[in-house]
Amino acid sequence: MSALPPTTRLDEPTGAVDNDAIAGSPQPRGFMTLFVLSWFGIALLAGSINGAAIPKALAFLDDGTKAVNLSIVSAVGGVAVMVITPLFGRLSDRTMSRFGKRRPWILGGAVLGSVGIAVLAVSTSLWGFVLGWVVGQIGYGATNAAIHALLADQIPTRTRARVSAAVSAASALATILGAAIVASLPNDQQWTWFAVPGVIAFVLCSLVFFRLHDIVRTERPAPWRWADVLSTYWLDPTKYRDFFWAWACRLLVTMSIVSVTTYLLFFIIDRLNVPKEQASGVLATVLVFFTGASIGTTILFGWLSDRTGRRKPIVWTSALLSAIGLIVAVLAPDLRTFIVALVIVGAAQGAFVSVDVALMTEVLPTFGDAGKDMGIVSLSYQLPQLLVPIAAVPLLAIGGAGDNYTALFTAAIAFGIAGALAVLPIKGVR
Repeated sequence: MSALPPTTRLDEPTGAVDNDAIAGSPQPRGFMTLFVLSWFGIALLAGSINGAAIPKALAFLDDGTKAVNLSIVSAVGGVAVMVITPLFGRLSDRTMSRFGKRRPWILGGAVLGSVGIAVLAVSTSLWGFVLGWVVGQIGYGATNAAIHALLADQIPTRTRARVSAAVSAASALATILGAAIVASLPNDQQWTWFAVPGVIAFVLCSLVFFRLHDIVRTERPAPWRWADVLSTYWLDPTKYRDFFWAWACRLLVTMSIVSVTTYLLFFIIDRLNVPKEQASGVLATVLVFFTGASIGTTILFGWLSDRTGRRKPIVWTSALLSAIGLIVAVLAPDLRTFIVALVIVGAAQGAFVSVDVALMTEVLPTFGDAGKDMGIVSLSYQLPQLLVPIAAVPLLAIGGAGDNYTALFTAAIAFGIAGALAVLPIKGVR
């Protein structure tokens, strides 16, 4: 069967997600590569901007208030992306553009997101960073919602763990590259810390727009009601129990990961006593080891999961590894020991993300609302961007110095264990 052009009309399944069916058309050669690269671009943007560029800029802006300021920027940006992602996902389900359901949101979101990155590049105050990150989150939140929906639209169940492993490995590499980019740029040219990863992300997201054979909706959706807006953020947990528990698992495990990665640069400065001028380079080095371990376990467990059809035991394994690694990190007396700890945590994260997306797509309620449902899935990743900074302020303040990373990492361990327990009630996935 020949590949369908992007404007070809397709009938859309609206029933429950089942077996190995997908809603979309056969894709042209090169689509999968560009699909993975689009994930790479978004992850590079998030990792370099939120994980390196903004913390670095805030440290230079006011070293004494950097942790509180980062919490404010991350929390406000987290609220923005939490609100818009499911909404944009649902609107993409309803989109009747001749370009398809997802493509307008992929490109339009990248354009708006680039405006936010430009604001960040020239910001010299806390509220400038807040504004820039909110706009960037809204724009790339739309892009991310559409790209996530493609997992249900275009990827068969039998390969989802391997595709999940591929995009997770790409995201891990993007984290390294993003930190390395920021570290390699001049300390006195803030605009480059934001502009370089912003351009890379825009180009990679644009490429998948031009290659995707998208679903074009031919039936006009029912009239939009305010009740539809509210239902965008809700799925009845008593009706969709497997989805609820999978969502809770992802939320809690992500909170564990975000608790560590968001404040990693400050840990290096405050606990390992690395000067802030050198800390970005040390962060990039740490992330090389972290990501190398993550990629190895991502590939291994992604293959193993598709081979055996099992997802849940891998989640339990990742939680145990993460807890061990975080305990070592808290007790680390020097950089070498801390790197060993982050290797263990990275291996745990790789094991989890190898099955994470596959597990979520296998418990989606419907095909027709895949954009909205995957938007709710994205909330489980984005909500921690709000919750972790809020929780981190009092945790770090225990003892009065504002750098109690022992309390923060202990909370991360608790989140990870709770996430592992959340998969126990899931019945539809082994």
